[in-house]
Amino acid sequence: METVIKADPDIRWGAPVFVRIGNGFLERIDGPKAALEALLHRWPSQSQPEYAAAKYRCADAIIHHGSAEFARRAFIEAAVAVKVLS
Repeated sequence: METVIKADPDIRWGAPVFVRIGNGFLERIDGPKAALEALLHRWPSQSQPEYAAAKYRCADAIIHHGSAEFARRAFIEAAVAVKVLS
């Protein structure tokens, strides 16, 4: 028997988070999907515990097991840890 996982990649946060990754341009992150993409592909450091927590929370929010706002808070904490929060 196969397991079906419901996912909602279009879930949005109540308020965007602004970060400066890579080239330093201001980037608007509107939800867990965009945050997860930033974490996986453009994040400056993956060694902080905040990075792992944010990755987990964002993925969890996308598949409806967790809160989008918990994911937002975790993403902010990860951004503060690597000094990219604007």
